[in-house]
Amino acid sequence: MAAEETNISTSTATAWLLDEVNDIEEDRSESFDNGATGSSRPKEPWKTEYAKSILYAGLDAIVTCFSLISSISASRLTSADVLVLGFANLVADGISMGVGDFLSSSSEKDVATKEMTVTEWDVTNHGGLEKMELLQKYQALGMDVDDAATVVSIFAKYKDILVQEKMMAHGRLPPEEAEKPWKNGLVTFVAFLVFGSAPLLSFIVLIPFTNNDLVKFAGTCILSAVALALLGIAKAKIAGQNYALSVAVTLFNGAAAAAAAYVVGWTLKNIAGLEG
Repeated sequence: MAAEETNISTSTATAWLLDEVNDIEEDRSESFDNGATGSSRPKEPWKTEYAKSILYAGLDAIVTCFSLISSISASRLTSADVLVLGFANLVADGISMGVGDFLSSSSEKDVATKEMTVTEWDVTNHGGLEKMELLQKYQALGMDVDDAATVVSIFAKYKDILVQEKMMAHGRLPPEEAEKPWKNGLVTFVAFLVFGSAPLLSFIVLIPFTNNDLVKFAGTCILSAVALALLGIAKAKIAGQNYALSVAVTLFNGAAAAAAAYVVGWTLKNIAGLEG
């Protein structure tokens, strides 16, 4: 008898869901037939697990390396100095950034694990209070009190779901959904090396063609601008932003940092009297 009631309930729920889907499809068809275009669907961002690490490391690498080269060029040091200091700084900063991202992600995952343990204890020992907090949360989001009570009462039947809902209400992801620390660190390190190499390529590629450091520095400016523009495009693609604005902001950031580094290098060389 109980099995039959369960099957009837399941069939009823399935039928209701199918009716809802059909209603939605009919509404869409009517909207298209009437030419309604006022509420077009927003552009969905491109999802990637390590977007934050790539963008952050890439931007920092280009700006840091380009600023270092600008400072060295303003001090009129040789191409060999640029390559030695540039690659040494690139590797050292890459390791530092990778380890930093690894430690940060590890801390976030440890906090999520601890938060889940605490939430599980609270749900087990203070279930009533936890359900009341979740009820108030849903009401604050605009849900009717009866509907909120129904949702919470359903979640209360499944402890694991209730725990996850409580964590999400506090802005915490479950540990299994958190980022993998070692992958984050590795991605950050590789991204830093790849993007940070762009400003240095000019001093390598142009070696057979010219010994003029000014020409090589001009090549560095061009390559850095191209790398920053690509990073700006990637940022716009991932975040669903305006491409032109994203590229402009990224280029301005790199140009401002490089200009500041060049001025400091020129000042120390010509005014402060620091000779190489």
